[in-house]
Amino acid sequence: MNSRYWQIIRDDGKKTFAVHGQESNTNSFTNLVHGMQKAGMNVTCMTPPVTNRNPSKDSIKLTGYIKEEGLYERLMKEYNRITRSEFE
Repeated sequence: MNSRYWQIIRDDGKKTFAVHGQESNTNSFTNLVHGMQKAGMNVTCMTPPVTNRNPSKDSIKLTGYIKEEGLYERLMKEYNRITRSEFE
């Protein structure tokens, strides 16, 4: 049984991705991405297991996507802006 999973977020509009980190419970991460999707953002996530083949986040590559540093923070700022505007 796998005990740790990579948290990968993808911006499908710009074809970029970022590895957010590793976690044993990915529920909050996947729920956050689902909330972003419901808010109209074009994002998806992946949670593949951490294996010996990809022990560091620098070794993860996705076909058709470019790695973007700071993607998670940028998407969080956009998500916060969208959700705040709903309350105003």
